Amino acid sequence: MIVYIRKMAVDRRKWLDGETFKDGVVLCQSIPGATAMQAAVYVGMKTRGIPGALLSFAGFSLPAFAFMLILSSLYATFHTLPRIESLFSGLQVSVCAIVANAAWSFGRTTLKLREDFFFAAAAAVFFGIGLNPVFIIAAAALAGILFLGKTANVSEKQDKIILSRLYFRQLLMLLLPLAAGLFFLYCRDEGLFDLATLMMRIDLFAFGGGFASLPLMLHEVVDVKKWMDAKTFMDGIVLGQVTPGPIVITSTFVGYLTHRLTGALVASLAIFTPSLLMVIVLSPIMDKLKGSLLFSKATKGILASFVGLLLYVTVKFSWAVHWDIVRGVLGLAVLIALIKKADLLYVVLASAALSAVIL
Repeated sequence: MIVYIRKMAVDRRKWLDGETFKDGVVLCQSIPGATAMQAAVYVGMKTRGIPGALLSFAGFSLPAFAFMLILSSLYATFHTLPRIESLFSGLQVSVCAIVANAAWSFGRTTLKLREDFFFAAAAAVFFGIGLNPVFIIAAAALAGILFLGKTANVSEKQDKIILSRLYFRQLLMLLLPLAAGLFFLYCRDEGLFDLATLMMRIDLFAFGGGFASLPLMLHEVVDVKKWMDAKTFMDGIVLGQVTPGPIVITSTFVGYLTHRLTGALVASLAIFTPSLLMVIVLSPIMDKLKGSLLFSKATKGILASFVGLLLYVTVKFSWAVHWDIVRGVLGLAVLIALIKKADLLYVVLASAALSAVIL
């Protein structure tokens, strides 16, 4: 999606130059949240300021929300039918392969030093014994600062940042409705307020893109809140993979199953809000962020820990599947296809077709 955004914004529309877009991608990869959505917001921010960022946010997220809302409604109505149960039983195998491939991709690009492997292993162990992943991420950030060396992409450039009064006025106009909305939910519906703050907290700590949100969402939704079991959560991930947009759109599924239409809307807005705000706040100070040694080392430690978190999620999802020879072969085939860079949508659709026929 980032490649497609670049083609439209840089090559076709000429809204910004290639170097500026590259800086935006570095920013989006360095902060928590859905990277592709943040890249779209960054383009809007650079093109038309905060109003442009909001329009880009709406344009990027609405199609995924609409598709996921329809699929969640259909799931809630028909998922108990035998044929549908068989279909999702096979697709759960695909989810295991998808998360395993995400862990492999994270590890291949992140784990370079002995310390990186130690951080990943420690994160998996601590998550496995029940420690809250937020604490694991915070500990990984601190360990990165203390034990990791300077990375090659850190710049020493420290330009003076000048922000206009208009920027602060628009930012205040954005924050006030958000605070008012949270206060309204707190007063009117404690369940929706809990859902909103939970999704915001997940996005706030999901460094490394959408897949990094899965351990956090699994822990909160399945283990802590017990809103659904692991199998149902895996079904939500499957639906998220056949919709356009980032994988965190699974939040719409969680919101719909817990609070129907209102919950879907609240969860979807909440999961993207921290990402939106971070791009708006941090894009004007991108140079200082790139030049921060502490930020670079902390981020490296956090990304290493997410390899371990994803490994544990893979194990937990695999434990929830009723494995047999057919499911084992199907899971291995999906994993190989993903490692070979096959298109994820086609892999999921092919897996669905096979599941409907043979399971």
